[in-house]
Amino acid sequence: MNTNRVMIVTGASSGIGRALAERAARAGYDVFAVGRDRARLAALENAVALATGKVSTLALDLRMRGAAQRIARAAAERFGRIDVVVNAAGAVAVGPISQQSDAALREQLQVHVLVPLALVREALAALRASRGHVFFFGSGVARIPVGKLGAYPSAKAAVRSMTRIVRNELRADGIAVTYVDPGAVATEFMTRAGFAGPPEWIAASPYAVANRIFDALRTRPNVVNAVPWQTLFVALGEALPNLTDYLLARNPEITGIKPAPQTPAMPPPTADFPEPGNGPEPPEPKEPASSVAPERSAQQGPLEPAPAAESPSELEMALAPLLPRMRRLKLGIDFVAGLLQPSATLELGNVAMRWAGMPNKNERGLARDVLELLAEKGYLTRQGDDVYTVARPAG
Repeated sequence: MNTNRVMIVTGASSGIGRALAERAARAGYDVFAVGRDRARLAALENAVALATGKVSTLALDLRMRGAAQRIARAAAERFGRIDVVVNAAGAVAVGPISQQSDAALREQLQVHVLVPLALVREALAALRASRGHVFFFGSGVARIPVGKLGAYPSAKAAVRSMTRIVRNELRADGIAVTYVDPGAVATEFMTRAGFAGPPEWIAASPYAVANRIFDALRTRPNVVNAVPWQTLFVALGEALPNLTDYLLARNPEITGIKPAPQTPAMPPPTADFPEPGNGPEPPEPKEPASSVAPERSAQQGPLEPAPAAESPSELEMALAPLLPRMRRLKLGIDFVAGLLQPSATLELGNVAMRWAGMPNKNERGLARDVLELLAEKGYLTRQGDDVYTVARPAG
């Protein structure tokens, strides 16, 4: 019989769900991880292959008929029990809510409200047996609704309401029900929708949020405010709705809904280009007069060829998802490579101080994300919370 506690995590292929699945597995939980991206779920399994707990994955779109029943049944069959259900999956349908199609409106309610409720219902017998724990994910937009996100704010408001109802219903069964307000988090959620996402000075690390949720397994609180100072400002904004709407309309970057800057993409080498005559011909580039180089004398010798661009190192490729943040915060590849000395022990606080002196929240968060990504890529081995040993030096 399985004696490990078993956690179901939806939305486990990225963001907070991924970070929590890793955290739980390393703490000895058996994790049933659900997400839409099969390749990322496989990467999750590989990342925790040596962890104390096991990870079993299911690639599934929550909008599919019978998704909740399938998840609960598969988790129980795989591990024999269910102790925790974490409803971390989320999706947004961009655009004015008054112009959304019926399908888009239904999907928002389905992913955030109906399927999480159905999953609790399907796992209820197992949760009663284990006196388990359920987490529903809300959002600050449940209290301060913002536009351009379709029915997402309305769905999250419904989550906030239903969490309280479910908590009161299941209290007699010994089942804890926790509402999570994750705050603004540095994940792909907003950028996938075409928005810039929250500014760095606001955004929390998904690993930090996952740690707060994991700590709640012990204390079983009604609410987890993962970033308390953000919750304080949300409460203030809720109390002053007219002023809040005015400020947010003029500062959309605060909520992350400012459109992402459009950068022209370079066509891949194998891209098909239009045949002549099938479209407008691009104008011939005009060469400015200043671009004409002066003639070189024989004594100056031949022109030196331009140096070839260096190929990215293996370490740069491993850190590719974080390189834009690293450049903005001036965390160099050379510094990271210098950390990767054979058998060295790295502690987050020490690494952050060596890099930034007195690190602020953003610098510390980036340092944690770099260490976590290096562990995922096999450069580091996790030894505990925020402690790592070097498993593979930089080449």
